[in-house]
Amino acid sequence: MTLAATPPPVVAAPAESGTPTARRPGRRRPQPGQPWNKPRVLAGITWLYVAWSLVPVLIAMAFSFNRGRSRSSWQGFSIRWWWTDGGSLRRDPALLLAVRNSLILGLVTIVIVVPLGMALAIGLTRWRRRAAGGANVIALLPLVTPEIVMGAALFIVFKELYTGIPLGRPAQILGHVTFTLSFVVVIVRGRLIAIGPVYEEAARDLGANARQALRLVILPLLWPAVFASAVIVFATSLDDFVIASFLSSGAGTETVPIRIYGSARGGATPALNAVATLMLLITLVLVPTVYTIFEEGISGLFRKKAEAHVEA
Repeated sequence: MTLAATPPPVVAAPAESGTPTARRPGRRRPQPGQPWNKPRVLAGITWLYVAWSLVPVLIAMAFSFNRGRSRSSWQGFSIRWWWTDGGSLRRDPALLLAVRNSLILGLVTIVIVVPLGMALAIGLTRWRRRAAGGANVIALLPLVTPEIVMGAALFIVFKELYTGIPLGRPAQILGHVTFTLSFVVVIVRGRLIAIGPVYEEAARDLGANARQALRLVILPLLWPAVFASAVIVFATSLDDFVIASFLSSGAGTETVPIRIYGSARGGATPALNAVATLMLLITLVLVPTVYTIFEEGISGLFRKKAEAHVEA
């Protein structure tokens, strides 16, 4: 009986000095200058910008609760400029009227300019003729025109040409519509270009006509851009001073920026800070609320229409 010889065990030779040894698997430390490193510098610059932008706003909001009349020296906490003092926000009819005028102007501008801008953006995107380039320039012209030039031009137009439209709220609404239309066109058209014709062509291949494809496919995809443009239009309308002041007919049509400018030139009180704080709070509460309501309502409406169309 012959036994098979077993081979001797192989012993690894020790590594010579100067030869690299195998590293254990683990997390590799990034080297300086590699593209996958964390952008610490960019993050730091971003937070500095956020602090630079928000700190003055927070200081202005805090001074609306100042006990004294100073807007730069803290003298204790009080709500006198909100509620109790004779010149407070609650008891000053001029301040309340300015807030009311600003909100009405902003909301009416949204109702007019958003559908008009959507239609113009869709039309310009689908227009393939030579005149489309000129139409694009005309549509974007208010965006690059200085606001002081726009305000002076609108004042001359309403004063000398369109004499049937009086200065005041009607002229202010038309002026804001003219000035903010380009924002809606740029945002919605950018969304349309990003979407492309694929979804609409797929809907047409599945039997939908042009109107159904636009209503059931394109409009739901445009909803984020439409909401973003509406927010920008509302914020621009609330913040506008030049056009609103050019087209104002007097104290009855003053907006919050006009009122703040007029009061700041005289004896300004922390009541102006209270007005600015109130407008900021209204915007911060109104925007998420409207987005939630419209997101649920519009999404459900389009979903039901699409399901009904498929079943039919």
